[in-house]
Amino acid sequence: MTDPGRRPGADRRAGAAPAPGPRPLYLPPFRIDLEARPGVPRPMSAAALARALRAALLAAGAPEPASLGLVLADDAELARLNLAHMGKRGPTDVLSFPLLPPAAFPPHEGGPARAPVSAGGRGADADRAFLLPPGTRLHLGDVVVSVERAAAQAAAGSGGQTGDVRWSAADELRLLVVHGALHLCGWDHAEPVEEAAMRALERRILAATAG
Repeated sequence: MTDPGRRPGADRRAGAAPAPGPRPLYLPPFRIDLEARPGVPRPMSAAALARALRAALLAAGAPEPASLGLVLADDAELARLNLAHMGKRGPTDVLSFPLLPPAAFPPHEGGPARAPVSAGGRGADADRAFLLPPGTRLHLGDVVVSVERAAAQAAAGSGGQTGDVRWSAADELRLLVVHGALHLCGWDHAEPVEEAAMRALERRILAATAG
């Protein structure tokens, strides 16, 4: 996705090398377009991040085949996005930009209510069927993570689901990536029932992708 704080083409100066684009990682049935901003550290491998994302998408019942974008950024970029899209000042650790409605994914505990099925057998879940040309993928959206914030939270003991966990920056980043992917797939944590279900699913995904 485009950083709203930058003017398109601003880095294309005469004699300057073009900025690297997203790196596609294929883990069937998904493609993950990974983009790391210049100077942002990488506490874990791209392959490990992709495995965590794939596990989250499968657990959430994402349409197949599909793609999503993952941007590894810093606090400054997350602060700009947080203000522009959420109306909140200051950096946050992860933001998700879903392109599909919650009805595109299977229902889950505490999730949004679905329209009843009609006599013809069609209801809200019928919207989950997407007809695409052969060889194309449905794009689910983008997840933007502040690696800087993940490392700071991990070191300060303010990480994890409860905000009081001291663990590695890699563990914190993996949690944030999984959390962001579930948001793309229609999950939220505004209501206690859905939050409990989302946290439980995150724990299962993290346990399955550890190591």
